[in-house]
Amino acid sequence: MNLYSLMQRRTETDGPIRVGVIGAGKFASMFLTQALHTVGIHVVGVADINVPKARDALTRTGWPEERFAAASLEEALRTGGTAVIDSADDLMRLPQIEVILEITGNPIVGTYHALTSIENGKHVVMVNVEADCMVGPILQRRAAAAGVVYSMAYGDQPALICELVDWCRTVGFDIVAAGKGTKYLPEYNYSTPDTVWDYYGFSPEQLATGDFNPKMFNSFLDGTKSAIEMAAVANGTGLTPQEEGLLFPPAGVDDLPTVYREKSLGGSLTRRGTVEIASSLHRDGTEVERNLRWGVYVTFEAKTDYAAQCFAEYGVHTDETGRYGSLYRPYHMIGLELGVSVASAVLRGEPTGSPTGFRGDVVSTAKKDLRAGDTLDGEGGYTVFGKLAPAQLSLAQNALPLGLAHGAKLIRDVPKDGTISWGDIAVDDSLQAVQVRKELEAEFRAESLASA
Repeated sequence: MNLYSLMQRRTETDGPIRVGVIGAGKFASMFLTQALHTVGIHVVGVADINVPKARDALTRTGWPEERFAAASLEEALRTGGTAVIDSADDLMRLPQIEVILEITGNPIVGTYHALTSIENGKHVVMVNVEADCMVGPILQRRAAAAGVVYSMAYGDQPALICELVDWCRTVGFDIVAAGKGTKYLPEYNYSTPDTVWDYYGFSPEQLATGDFNPKMFNSFLDGTKSAIEMAAVANGTGLTPQEEGLLFPPAGVDDLPTVYREKSLGGSLTRRGTVEIASSLHRDGTEVERNLRWGVYVTFEAKTDYAAQCFAEYGVHTDETGRYGSLYRPYHMIGLELGVSVASAVLRGEPTGSPTGFRGDVVSTAKKDLRAGDTLDGEGGYTVFGKLAPAQLSLAQNALPLGLAHGAKLIRDVPKDGTISWGDIAVDDSLQAVQVRKELEAEFRAESLASA
């Protein structure tokens, strides 16, 4: 509760926290508009392969042109301005940069950026959940060994869910489930960039603003992003995904304690201590009343009769037993809140959520019948969607992680809804992300064998 005062003190004694941003899309734009007026943060550089796009993002988010006119990173350091460059490597290797924000959304590139930043002594705020759920436990361990912080992005739903879980455990409640809301129907699993805008109902005027990436938005719609984020939450909290993955039961905020409990009690969960998504739509397509589409939640159980009595006395909304309650946050502000992660990493040496193990994975699943010779187009595309699975089940199936499904060429047919395995593709072992992922899988198998 004292991050702001810590930031003030730091600014007075050592100047603002020096930040480098990699990627200038929607999430970065939301951070940049806040950073413009945050005295304790100096965005030294923004790196994007499309420099004009990055400059446009700064202009669109309220930055005066003179604020990002620095011709080099060195000039930005000297003047307090910001340089817009096309080289992430220059940003990651600049000694004065303290924190790197990885916001590309590309799991292969993101793995490289995280490892390079860690090797150069930078804290990493990993907005790139796609990379985090694929190799995050390895990245976290490398960061710890280097004495830097590897963190989830505050404002994004996984970090906010981890915060709720941490609150629950700190005050002594037993966690039943945690997760977020989203708009979901089973048919959405097969949505493509061609159908996504019809499902969302965005107007041509909205789309013309340039903030809307069809593959990214389709990832939210087809269930992939939910799987990615819940895998990150599982890896960061110790909660274990259900064998079936995500079931997306419809639920409003008043339904949380009833729906997110065990099936044996009339709830929807096939296991306790898990992650699950609240659909904002009933299966007939009608909207759930008081839905949690933009928010996050945790469901917990009182451990004593007296605690349950206190629930009743203080108006806590519970299930009919009076023992199951929920806490929720109705919305999240994404990049607008990212400064919390920056401040926490530098001033407290603490992440706002970070992997503590490999428990959840996102497996590549065919959206249609696929043939040998087809090239997969990854997250939010035409060929695959991601499904959440317990890590043990994913590895038992030799499943291809969704993060490596972009550009992979099939060497065998895979039917619609089939899990794509490592054996179904031509593997490029030269990719750093492939090597790191195989390292994670080998370690998990060795740990599982040792504990058997």
